[in-house]
Amino acid sequence: MHILITGSSGLVGSALGDALRRGRHDITSVSRQQQPSEPAFWDIDRQLIHLPQDHPIDAVIHLAGENIARSRWTASQKHRILTSRVQGTRLLCDTLASLEHKPECLISASAVGFYGNQNERALDESSPAGQGFLAEVCQAWETATRPASDAGIRVVHARLGVVLDRQGGMLPRMLLPFRLGLGGPLGHGRQYLSWISLTDVVQCFDFILNQSELQGPVNITSPNPVSNQTFTQALARALHRPAILRVPGFAIEWGLGDLGRELLLSGQNVLPKKLLQAGFEFKHREIQPTLEDILRKA
Repeated sequence: MHILITGSSGLVGSALGDALRRGRHDITSVSRQQQPSEPAFWDIDRQLIHLPQDHPIDAVIHLAGENIARSRWTASQKHRILTSRVQGTRLLCDTLASLEHKPECLISASAVGFYGNQNERALDESSPAGQGFLAEVCQAWETATRPASDAGIRVVHARLGVVLDRQGGMLPRMLLPFRLGLGGPLGHGRQYLSWISLTDVVQCFDFILNQSELQGPVNITSPNPVSNQTFTQALARALHRPAILRVPGFAIEWGLGDLGRELLLSGQNVLPKKLLQAGFEFKHREIQPTLEDILRKA
């Protein structure tokens, strides 16, 4: 297939592009600047996009968006997080809908933040949206794909959990303090972490591309989410270090505000019901062997 990817330089996009190329797919990345060597580029602020005209696109994987954990959520940062997703998605989907040869499938990234903070309640794709900034962002993000689905394109909302890998995301930032013996649970530690290894993320996307019955929301998470307390203990064991220094919730809220409250002190117990029903087989199902495998490859 000829597959178009936005956000191809990020953790997931880089790994996915490499894997799909090894699978003999033709990959076109959407650049943020017009370059002679790049057949596709866009400028979201100016609402401009250029896609290849001589090579029809069979599928699109849309991953682009402002990093939600880059900095404290000021009003301006919240605006960037929201608009980078909604405006970019709408521009892309309006363009795809106008093509004479439309792609068969669009996999558009979303996140388990869609469900908000629902404590220990088990959630699947049929569960309602929650409350909070991230839930509102995810709802608007998914709604922005409507021009594509209205045009007959199969749209999948990939509700990603926390992606675990040594090369990026949350895990590398945790290694130094844990190795120094300074790791510990966040707040009360009971908040759920819906996680997935980068290896399984790549395989999930490849699986979805080839499963025409999968559409709408699809949770991209391990079948076994864990509490923050359990994750902390598993990482400490994998590094052969203690993890007893609990970080008080009030300190996280004071230092990081809404970002800390929603990303670190809230959680979702999310299950990948659609993937399991479709027959997807996870390589990494349990947190302890997953972390050991990731760290062993370092």
